[in-house]
Amino acid sequence: MKHPIRRPLALLIAPVLTGGLLLSSCNSSTTSTETTTPGATADTTATAAKPDSAGMASTPGEVKPTMAKPAWGPNIKPEMQAVIEQLMSFNNKPFPELTAAQARKQPSAADAAMKQMRVSGIPAPPLNCDTMTMKLMPGVSARVYTPKGGAGPFPVIVYYHGGGWVIATNDTYAASAQALCEQVGAIVVSVEYRKGPEHKFPTAHDDSFAAYQYVLKNAASMKGDPNKIAVVGESAGGNLACNVSIMARDKKVALPKYQVLVYPIAGSDTNTPSYQANTETAPLNKGGMEWFFKNYQRTAADLKDPRINLVAANLKGLEPTTIIAADYDPLTSEGKTLADKLTAAGVKTNYKKYDGTTHEFFGMAAVVPEAKEAQGVAVSDLKGALK
Repeated sequence: MKHPIRRPLALLIAPVLTGGLLLSSCNSSTTSTETTTPGATADTTATAAKPDSAGMASTPGEVKPTMAKPAWGPNIKPEMQAVIEQLMSFNNKPFPELTAAQARKQPSAADAAMKQMRVSGIPAPPLNCDTMTMKLMPGVSARVYTPKGGAGPFPVIVYYHGGGWVIATNDTYAASAQALCEQVGAIVVSVEYRKGPEHKFPTAHDDSFAAYQYVLKNAASMKGDPNKIAVVGESAGGNLACNVSIMARDKKVALPKYQVLVYPIAGSDTNTPSYQANTETAPLNKGGMEWFFKNYQRTAADLKDPRINLVAANLKGLEPTTIIAADYDPLTSEGKTLADKLTAAGVKTNYKKYDGTTHEFFGMAAVVPEAKEAQGVAVSDLKGALK
């Protein structure tokens, strides 16, 4: 099914607290990709020109790789490859070689995308959302994005960032939150939950539901509509968003009107087809996911808990759902399984997989066309539900 975008989507680039830039959206396509067989028409050789002597692209705005495609990604899209090349330029160590504290200091995929923007000479337009940080409860804060102009009440999106429940912050994922605020015209409450190994399972899950309950009770004071609330999450945040919906159902709390799960952690089986196929991929691979599990779990038994192993959870009675999947990603198989199980449970589910992309592509819309398309699908579905 194709999803029209109701208005043009402007390029958004959200500033982070350190003064850098995170990516958001740029003139999104009006259609989404359908699930297809990966790698139908890819060239296996690099065709891009080298950046000029100043380190900038020879054509402003041009995003092209400079090397051959990685062995693990023969059909990777050129813009995606260019970002991965920038990530490789940081010479990061694999997560299994690091402590959590060390891993948090390494440059992220978002940093790689920002570097590619500089190389390609992609400018930063004005932002159209105001931001503020607020404390929701002890140990849990949020960054609140509010559309500029208009008195509200606005619909509200409670957003959960990724990072395997171990690394990353609202800064790392500011692009996605900014894009949702501007394109949906919604208040976005981006939750900074506590993470492992300092705070083991189920701390992040409990924090996430507590934050959702806070928003339900206080939406009006934020200029939000408490009757129009959705949840969105990426990676570990996708797992948290779905758990919030399940906990709301079980605790007889108002369900969100919609949920968008972007390459969610939906299982704990690290021998699925996508785990086996993605042992060397960047920015996420099998070894990295096993490291995340190790840092968040109390014991191995936690991995069988349906809050982590979502594909074994009771999914009946949940709100309509969009699941967005990447191609070169160990989480692809479980994301599709979750979509199929939601559908079997009677949940209206829109599943989209974007060929030639990697984990973390969603927030890179300024440089990766497939991210613009994926954001367009999420925005269209959220607008339809929140009206």
